[in-house]
Amino acid sequence: MAFAYDKEFPSLDIERIEDGILRLTLRAPGRLNAVSEVQHGELARVWNAIGTDDETRAVLVRGADGAFSSGGDLDLVLRIADDEETRQRVFHEARDLVYNMLACPTPIVSAITGPAVGAGLVVGLLADVSLASPKARIVDGHTKLGVAAGDHAAIIWPLLCGMAKAKYHLLLCEEVDGVEAERIGLVSLCVPEEELEERALEIARRLASGYRSAISHTKLSLNEWMKTAGPIFDASLALEFLDMTGPDVREGVAAVREKRPPRFT
Repeated sequence: MAFAYDKEFPSLDIERIEDGILRLTLRAPGRLNAVSEVQHGELARVWNAIGTDDETRAVLVRGADGAFSSGGDLDLVLRIADDEETRQRVFHEARDLVYNMLACPTPIVSAITGPAVGAGLVVGLLADVSLASPKARIVDGHTKLGVAAGDHAAIIWPLLCGMAKAKYHLLLCEEVDGVEAERIGLVSLCVPEEELEERALEIARRLASGYRSAISHTKLSLNEWMKTAGPIFDASLALEFLDMTGPDVREGVAAVREKRPPRFT
């Protein structure tokens, strides 16, 4: 089954760039490709469609205009804090985003440069092959907002880079560039900026031309490592959304907008 992605997911920039290869571009001009409320829901659901699309054998994910994604839109964060219905819906979307990517049989390649934060970082790091340029600025960012690191971090950071590094970067919101991300195992490869997209496309082509069943089954088998951490991820997400009901998240958003250190209670 092939999908009309522009009709099913109108807020996402998805195009078939070659036979068998989709490219999903995170795009929000002037906002460093922050993920809007509508995009968040579509980004959670799109992997189910991709996984059942017979014409798609590999997916390349990138960001527009020299950035990957600055994460969830701050207006959405405040709506989560203030509105119970929004909080319930986005909680389930955040959970679905992770589990749907893990269950998608189609190989995913990410090309990360510039800021990579929050919901965008979920897609960047849960990709099966992740490439980053030296200019990548990878940071989880949650504790600076006054909430637990719940989007994806607990399910994959300790597995990729070890518990000591995961705690250092997640507790302190310490930024990682592409060189350091490759060194600690957070991404697959660090690639020069000018070669990033072509190298990512080359890898997508190799995956698309390989034996489909073998590649999908290998991916799904390896993802069982992350699925065993599912209860840990579920706990982190629940704690993040519990923190969303407290006063500190509003101060965290204000501090980010005003470009100052937060003054938490």
